[in-house]
Amino acid sequence: MSPIKIPRWVRRLKLKRPEFVRQESWRYVRLKPNWRRPRGKDSKMRLQLKGWPPLVKVGYRTPRQYRNLHPSGYKEVLVYRPEDLQGLDPEIHVIRIAGSVGTRKRLLIAEEAKRLGLKVLNPPRTVEKVEEVEIVRPEEVGEVGS
Repeated sequence: MSPIKIPRWVRRLKLKRPEFVRQESWRYVRLKPNWRRPRGKDSKMRLQLKGWPPLVKVGYRTPRQYRNLHPSGYKEVLVYRPEDLQGLDPEIHVIRIAGSVGTRKRLLIAEEAKRLGLKVLNPPRTVEKVEEVEIVRPEEVGEVGS
C-alpha cells in the first residue's frame, strides 16, 4: 500500500478555509488571535454580519479520509525512543523525532528507522561533533561499579 494521494480538491479546500481569529484581536494587543467563540449579546461577529470574520463551523472540516495526514500523504507519528518504531509500516507511516529527544537517542532512532525503511521528517544533523560522539547502547553498558 502506498501513501494516500491527497486530491487537488482537498488541497484547494484547505487553501480556501479562512484563518479563524478571535473577535477584535486585531484591535487590542492584549488579545491573541487564538480562536475563541464570540459570546457577546450584541456581537457583530456572533451575528455573522457582513464584513466581520467568519465563525468556525462544521462545514469547513477536512474529509475524514484526509485528516491528520502529512502533505506527502503519509500518517505522521511522533517518536520519543527507538522502541516506538516497532509496528510501524514504512508504506503508511512517516516519523518525526520529538524535539525533547537528545542527540544520542536521536541518532539511535534514525539508525533504527533506516534499518526498518521508515522515512524521517527531521533527521539528525550530521555535525563533526555528533559523528565523534560514541554511541553507547543501554544493553552494552555493564553494571555500575564493574
